[in-house]
Amino acid sequence: MGWTDERVELLKKLWQDGLSASQIAKQLGGVTRNAVIGKVHRLGLSGRAAPSKPARTVFKAPRPARPVAAAPSAPRRIAEPTTALAPQPSPVRYVDEAPGMATVLTLGAHMCKWPIGDPSLDSFTFCGRRSGEGPYCHEHNQVAYQPAQTKKKAGATELARSLRRYI
Repeated sequence: MGWTDERVELLKKLWQDGLSASQIAKQLGGVTRNAVIGKVHRLGLSGRAAPSKPARTVFKAPRPARPVAAAPSAPRRIAEPTTALAPQPSPVRYVDEAPGMATVLTLGAHMCKWPIGDPSLDSFTFCGRRSGEGPYCHEHNQVAYQPAQTKKKAGATELARSLRRYI
């Protein structure tokens, strides 16, 4: 459909009433949202009422706080999640004495980011000790980055074995 004088007047009225381009296109019929936007710009319609509001408001329920696990003295094991809610996490601090006290919310720039436990459980934490140059503390750095293995010198038997696949 083309833009008749009646349709242009209706477009101007709906635009001044604050309807969106999609809503105007639906009411006019036979035109797309982009056609409405193009016609509005060609007509030079800029001033308009407050934009239309969505029909319903979106409500998101707040997430419950995650419990903070106590500092383990023995090697850490995955424990069953507790039902008690913990207080809000404290500001960034380094945990030098025991790993596993840092959560996503308490991790700082120079804290060890070694994951401890199962990420799907509420008891999941990070090491949290002071890290060196990389993302991990000294102990976890040794686990994460193994030294390069020295290559054996290729002897005559090794050379013959590698060439056999090409013969």
